[in-house]
Amino acid sequence: MATADFYPANIAVLTVSDTRTEATDTSGQYIVDTLGAAGHRIVARKLVIDSELLIRAQLAAWIADPEVEVVIATGGTGVTPRDVTPEALAPLVTKPIPGFGELFRWISFQEIGTSTIQSRAEAALCGQTYVFLLPGSTGGVRTGVDKILVSQLDSRHRPCNFTMLLPRIKNEPTGRA
Repeated sequence: MATADFYPANIAVLTVSDTRTEATDTSGQYIVDTLGAAGHRIVARKLVIDSELLIRAQLAAWIADPEVEVVIATGGTGVTPRDVTPEALAPLVTKPIPGFGELFRWISFQEIGTSTIQSRAEAALCGQTYVFLLPGSTGGVRTGVDKILVSQLDSRHRPCNFTMLLPRIKNEPTGRA
């Protein structure tokens, strides 16, 4: 069986935090370093405060940008009133990808036990762009990136991966009447 070529995805990284700066953003930096080392292109990186409107505006801008194929956000996925990243994403979702959050929490349970139920990590297809929401903790980011995203963003991963679907997502009609 022939091995597929590696396809470097164009990734934007969003850190949602009221307290971090780019210098102290270990979670966002982990995403940049790990996926960059895997061969992907980090085409944008931004930090925004925990504001539903600001988060949504940045997500919408990247979703509308044809250069951005994948957005990975870290932070704002907990249960406190300031954690609004899933709410910011909700109106932009074309197709939810519930298996991502389910798998993230299953893997996380093995690492941190029942505390994983406080995570609202999720993923969705928004137009032609994949969006993944990860916790703000570097440990949570490491779990999501190392144990799910590295393989699912690798076009050589079999039997299937998110990257191999990008040409179809970009070129097929939505099927909606």
